[in-house]
Amino acid sequence: MKTIQAAICALLITLSGTAMASDSWYLGATVGHYILDTDAVRQGDVEGSQVGIQVGRYITDNIALDLGYAEGVGHDDLKVASMAGILWFGAASDSWRPYGLLAANVYDWKTGNNLSVGHRSSYGRVAVGLGVGTMVNQNYQFRADVRGMFESDQEGEVGVQLSLNRVFGKKAAPAPVVITPDPVVVEPTKDRTIIIRLDVKFEFNKDVVLAVYGEELETIASAMRAHEDIDLVLQGHTDSTGSDSYNLGLSERRAKAVKAKLSADHGIASERISAQGYGETRPMDSNGTREGRQRNRRVVGEMTYSEVFLD
Repeated sequence: MKTIQAAICALLITLSGTAMASDSWYLGATVGHYILDTDAVRQGDVEGSQVGIQVGRYITDNIALDLGYAEGVGHDDLKVASMAGILWFGAASDSWRPYGLLAANVYDWKTGNNLSVGHRSSYGRVAVGLGVGTMVNQNYQFRADVRGMFESDQEGEVGVQLSLNRVFGKKAAPAPVVITPDPVVVEPTKDRTIIIRLDVKFEFNKDVVLAVYGEELETIASAMRAHEDIDLVLQGHTDSTGSDSYNLGLSERRAKAVKAKLSADHGIASERISAQGYGETRPMDSNGTREGRQRNRRVVGEMTYSEVFLD
């Protein structure tokens, strides 16, 4: 058991050393089953199932490091401590993504026919594996993998593990809203067309309009008060994380949240504003990067009117 405790301490130190490398981490529950060939110590095969926990951190969007510990629930009381490096393949927007792993495992089990009087044995192994994972929704990730362990003096050893992880992380602050007065001269000496664009960014999996956009929304509201014949169409969008149906609903809620702000805080009649959601179907940037996904979480609107001016 001291071997497992020492391994856990070493792995925690490793994780803490990467704490500032990324802003996304996860905590989850695991279910596993391992078959070990312990003939080298004349004890025969050891086989057992485990339930446990794991904690991990994303070093980059495609590389993660996690630490796990599982208690045995079978006859041999087989316990497992593990540190695994995870390499994800494919794009972050894929529904299912394969991954490879390289793990350092420490096993501890009770030997003897009578577990109450048996003694404990332990050893460590390096394991390699392949798995597949998916985001169940915006916050939960499911993973399943097979792990193989090989030593020159033993037959092949194998394990399987399922895990359900809750993903946490501080998301990057939204980029400043861009409202661009864009004068286009229609009749150079008399009229000009004014186009005002609204682009409100949202935090990950949120539909709350941040206070930083108050001034930009007032600009839109002032133009609508001055031109009562102009209506505004708001279009809500999301990044590609999550299912199509979930993202469609989230994009509609975002558009309606901006509409509610203009109506409640800036006095614009709700009948003059329409709100539509398009989910993830109209990205403005790649969903393969964190910055691209952040730019895609938005509500946009545009209003155009003509204005008479003096030379």
